[in-house]
Amino acid sequence: MKTGIHAFLALVLCAVPGTASAQSAPAGTEACRVELPGIAFTRALNGAASRYRVDGGKLALSSGSKTDFFRDPDGTLAINNAPVLLAAVDNTRPFTLKGKVTPGFLKTYDAGAFYVYVREDLWLKFAMEMDERHKTRMVTVRTMGTSDDNNHDVVTQKGVYMKITSDTKTIGFYYSLDDKSWQLVRLFRNEFPPSIGLGISAQSPLGDGNSVSFEGLSLTDRAVTDFRMGL
Repeated sequence: MKTGIHAFLALVLCAVPGTASAQSAPAGTEACRVELPGIAFTRALNGAASRYRVDGGKLALSSGSKTDFFRDPDGTLAINNAPVLLAAVDNTRPFTLKGKVTPGFLKTYDAGAFYVYVREDLWLKFAMEMDERHKTRMVTVRTMGTSDDNNHDVVTQKGVYMKITSDTKTIGFYYSLDDKSWQLVRLFRNEFPPSIGLGISAQSPLGDGNSVSFEGLSLTDRAVTDFRMGL
């Protein structure tokens, strides 16, 4: 939903899956149009196009109860119901997704996240998440059939700058406290297909929902030149 005088910053035009424009889109998504100064989201998962608002240049995305994306390594559990807004990306060209992410932490595993998404069993997640000890930290998940799960640095600030970048061969995940000095979190080989989605999400696997603020979002067709430093 959109409220206030800042509603002009975002435009939503949603359609059902299966149209001609959706044929090469990530599986299970619906078409939409959410326009911000630095990025346009064109696909939505799990009703995400009706779960956001724009206010003062910030986009807030809310999750529902018991929402997540995770496929347990032992194959017994698969949850794919968190709302995600996605921008269509040509993966044969470099890209960088960047923005400040400030989750509302209410319950364990509440998080705000960036995604590289193809389908419900093929994606990468980069999140700021509350862990089992109620510490907020950077978390990554790679899903190829089933998910791995990696806890990284503890972050005491309420929000962090996050970045996903690719030179077509390598994908890098980074975070920063000041948008200047970037910490490498994880590198992956880019084995994804030519058409992918890059996006944002909110999740609340054990809770009743949360809201995540995304600020200064940008998507460019350039990669970092130094994958160790993130610059």
